Amino acid sequence: MPLSATGDDVTSEIYFSSNYRDLCEQYGTGAGFQFEFYCYRCSDTWRSPFEAFRTGQMAGWIGKGVSAAWNLIGGNANTISNAADGLAGQTWGTTRDAAFQRAIANAQTHFNRCARCTHYVCGRCFNPAQGLCHNCAPDTAAEAMAAQHRGLNDAVSDRAYQAGQQSGAEFDVNAPRQLVCPQCHTETHGTPFCPGCGYRLAQPVQCTSCHKDVPDGAAFCPSCGTRR
Repeated sequence: MPLSATGDDVTSEIYFSSNYRDLCEQYGTGAGFQFEFYCYRCSDTWRSPFEAFRTGQMAGWIGKGVSAAWNLIGGNANTISNAADGLAGQTWGTTRDAAFQRAIANAQTHFNRCARCTHYVCGRCFNPAQGLCHNCAPDTAAEAMAAQHRGLNDAVSDRAYQAGQQSGAEFDVNAPRQLVCPQCHTETHGTPFCPGCGYRLAQPVQCTSCHKDVPDGAAFCPSCGTRR
């Protein structure tokens, strides 16, 4: 048997079991019933009209009035206030369920149930001709434009990748590089000198003539014989 939001047995099915928020207040001068429903796709909300819970409001007024009166004579108003709250509590569940059913009936004029995913969505997110939400049946023109941009981005990414490969062919992958300065610990990104302190980093000595690397300790360039 279907259950109401308060757990009581009801004779009709409860819709919007997940995409609503309970804004009801049981006690106080602002006691009443109101529910906020939202579109499952775009999260736009609709609130049901506020319905005052007179018994709860009366309990709040009684509590405030009795407390003020008893405070003047130094008494205790808890007994009367608790009795008023108890009266409101007795009728709260059934009155709230009835208000919830009215709110649901009203909300069903603002939302549509998708025949495929069964989610409730607003009119902007629903295709009435197909009976489907735009998640299940996306707008064709929007999908075409999105596909064009995906194709454009993919093509640019491929060209950029190829350009990177061409640049990579010119990069000396064998040259030793110090990525962190041993003096100030700044990241160097492979530069010959530290960008933080100017310290000369460990780079191979190059021949002044042929610009080939000269091993440490060598007096002459092994490639062209030029003296270091």
